[in-house]
Amino acid sequence: MLTIAYRWVDPPVTAVHVQRWVELGRTEGYDFRYAPRDLAAISDHVEHAVVAAEDGRFYTHNGFDWTEIQKAYDEYRSGERRRGASTISQQVARNLFLGTWRSPIRKGLEIPFTAWLEFVLPKDRILELYLNIAEWGPAGIFGVEAAAQYHYNRSAAEVSRAQAARLAAILPSPRTRRPQEMHRYSGIIERRMTQMGW
Repeated sequence: MLTIAYRWVDPPVTAVHVQRWVELGRTEGYDFRYAPRDLAAISDHVEHAVVAAEDGRFYTHNGFDWTEIQKAYDEYRSGERRRGASTISQQVARNLFLGTWRSPIRKGLEIPFTAWLEFVLPKDRILELYLNIAEWGPAGIFGVEAAAQYHYNRSAAEVSRAQAARLAAILPSPRTRRPQEMHRYSGIIERRMTQMGW
């Protein structure tokens, strides 16, 4: 039922919000910053950079990128460094309902949650949710509006192409990475954006 409501209503709190509060609220402080924005109030550069960095086939898959899953499986079998194969849709399901704890149970629950999200919500709304609930900095920085204010002292609507690529570059490890240190990877993201017609 919550997923249906989230088609129109921004979630007031997510599983990851609660998880971080439990983990960090009493020890490191928890300066909760979360200000959801409509896609129209977020720079197109941010949308494009995040899709290019996190899930290049976002608009063509049904919530699961089987090409990336196969690559991750092949790397695992050959003993190589394990890559992530989670799509934006899977990350939304995890952030909203499950948290980031690693366990086979959570990973198993992620599958039906993702399928349900893809069934109920249009792609643009899934992306909008992701941009608004993803963790983008140290404890308490959630969503691109909070990230833009925290890292660049500007609104999400004012983020430039280069800044968007640097923000997207921190998403795999947002609590330890800083956009100012992401020049090499952000350059790769900008090239992907160009290749994708953005």
